[in-house]
Amino acid sequence: MDANQGKSQEAAKLFRRDFTMVVIGQVISLFGNAVLRFALPLYLLRETNSSTLYGTVTACAFVPMVIFYMLGGVIADRVNKRNIMVALDFSTAGVIIGFYLLHGMVPLVPLLMVVLMMLYGIAGAYQPSVQASIPLLVDGEELVRGNAVINMVQTLSSLLGPILGGVLFGAFGIVPILFLSAGCFLASAVLEIFIHIPHEKQERSAGMLTVVRQDLSESWQFIRFRQPELLKGIVLIAFFNMILSSAASVGIPVMIVQFLGLSDASLGLTEAMVGLGGLVGGGLSGIAAHKLRIGGSHWLLLGCAACMAGAGIAMLPGIPVPAAYWLINLMGFLTMVVSAMFNVSILTMVQKITPPQLLGKVMATIMAVCSCAQPVGQAAYGVLFDVMAPVPWLLLFFAGGFGVLLTAVSKPLFQKMELRWSEA
Repeated sequence: MDANQGKSQEAAKLFRRDFTMVVIGQVISLFGNAVLRFALPLYLLRETNSSTLYGTVTACAFVPMVIFYMLGGVIADRVNKRNIMVALDFSTAGVIIGFYLLHGMVPLVPLLMVVLMMLYGIAGAYQPSVQASIPLLVDGEELVRGNAVINMVQTLSSLLGPILGGVLFGAFGIVPILFLSAGCFLASAVLEIFIHIPHEKQERSAGMLTVVRQDLSESWQFIRFRQPELLKGIVLIAFFNMILSSAASVGIPVMIVQFLGLSDASLGLTEAMVGLGGLVGGGLSGIAAHKLRIGGSHWLLLGCAACMAGAGIAMLPGIPVPAAYWLINLMGFLTMVVSAMFNVSILTMVQKITPPQLLGKVMATIMAVCSCAQPVGQAAYGVLFDVMAPVPWLLLFFAGGFGVLLTAVSKPLFQKMELRWSEA
């Protein structure tokens, strides 16, 4: 058998009907999501010209995502995951239509805050179902590649969404983006109706609130007592998100739009470069599936820290605007390459060590804890980029330096995790 035949057989083994339909649904849904989540915060920044308000609204929108990660994990283990995806995609389309109808009739800032909170909350409830469905649709030996494909889909949408969003927003404003996004979610919901995901109904002997509390407690007990190294890793990643991820999510739009004074299309291209980095990282994860070890993940975190410091160089006095812009693009691209590889490595290992009946709840708990510190960081950076507008590079150097310290702490932890999980 030659190499091409082997690759085609591997692809056929991975891309079975239901997994393929999940991937296509994710492409459509996440593309609409990427366009919308690019345009709405940018619309707020353009209308208010305040990085403090931008960071605060973004942080508030992130809070329901963290909360609904937990609820979505419980639901994912007790309700057919296909039905969850369908219902939430229809719900997202409804929220977008509601924003269109209310736009111009109520004050912009509270309307955008409510709509973004709803959209982020729905996204938080949605993702545990997707992540928990992958091991049910993909053979264990293809799990790394399955996760890499889903990661690539997410980043491909992040690549194409901002490009189209930047062009449409700059040329026509927010309305065409609302129609495009609503259409994507409706199309995805209809497609997902025809997906079959294996589901075993779990009996419920108590009220819904009691069940939620018991299920979340069960997932927490699994992480806290059966996988203590995992808990330490989650806390470390939460701090990493608070300092580095928040600096990037708030800093990139502020640097491009306010400090460099560039266009919406330029910001869209930067976001697309970031998405391309995630796509490349996901592809590398699939190619190097057997070489991607959790024990070496600290090098990936170090790469993120170095890229953040590199973005700080772009903001130094005397750097020409074109050079600063393309340096930010390069650093954003490289950050997402290593971030995607890190995410695939962590997700695959967690899926392997977690019992199927706990997978949705455990994945949701991990995502919620890892993300819970990010709203704090976003709100803080929104204020800091206003206060430290003359020296924004100091903020980025601080974030990079803090990332280096976290990398030093993470090295022995990740190596211990690999040793423990390889023996399991």
